Amino acid sequence: MLIGNLFQQLYNTVDSVIVGNFAGNNALAAVGTSGPLINMLVGFFIGLGSGATVLIARYFGAQNHQKLHDAIHTFACFTLIIGIFVTAIGVLLSPLILSWMKTPADVFDGATTYLRIYFLGTLAMLIYNSGSAILRALGNSKMPLYFLMVSSVVNIILDYVFVAVFHWDVAGVAWATLIANVVSSILVIYVLLYKTNACPLELKKIRINGTILADMMKIGVPAGLQTFIVSISNTMVMSHVNSFGASAISGFTSANKFDNFLGLPLQSFSIAITTFVGQNLGAEKPERIKKGILWSVGLSFICIIV
Repeated sequence: MLIGNLFQQLYNTVDSVIVGNFAGNNALAAVGTSGPLINMLVGFFIGLGSGATVLIARYFGAQNHQKLHDAIHTFACFTLIIGIFVTAIGVLLSPLILSWMKTPADVFDGATTYLRIYFLGTLAMLIYNSGSAILRALGNSKMPLYFLMVSSVVNIILDYVFVAVFHWDVAGVAWATLIANVVSSILVIYVLLYKTNACPLELKKIRINGTILADMMKIGVPAGLQTFIVSISNTMVMSHVNSFGASAISGFTSANKFDNFLGLPLQSFSIAITTFVGQNLGAEKPERIKKGILWSVGLSFICIIV
């Protein structure tokens, strides 16, 4: 998971490197000012998705195949609904949101273009995140890593072609990200349909089980709100940085790319221990849970010190 997160952060960073070198300062600022808003969206959904991950891992550990089936298909349906809703809202309200964030006039058009194209790929991004969460809950963290490797390579190549060769500037970076997200979502859907032995996804059975969705929300909403509150504060900081102009936004964006790498080990261990605890809770092995938590905290401290 840590390697996968590094790849994901790498191709987000490459976006900024290529657009900054080949499209200029204003283009980099346009991508950067959208960053906190995108992180707020992604973080909130990942928080919500943690509720599904916990339940799926628990049912998998308990070998409760019926509830496992219902949880996976409920989460898939929920993802589709949220993805379509967020796409529509994001495309329509991008200019309004950027105006609230006090985006400078010389950056505004580029940021609007980037954000609208990015929101068009929201469904694909959420499908990948949901599919990866399901696979991790079933004990398979390698396939999401392979998907991220492929999508990272696709994104980096398309970034260079669209920006450096075709000179599409901000739009080129956004389209490259969208296509990379589509590629990773197709891969995860294929594996869930045809390569998952524990409980394969069946398209015709995708529907919401109200009881299971309620259980997911009980766990996921507090986690999602926690991430949302942190992201709101980052968005407010970004709105103040925006008032200093394109150069300040570019500098802030570049520094944040480095800062984001520092948090990856803790994020990875946090998600891993969530799955580990869920599986062992289902299997009724509390001693393994205690040991797993101690190891997770210990490894996190080592990473912080290093």
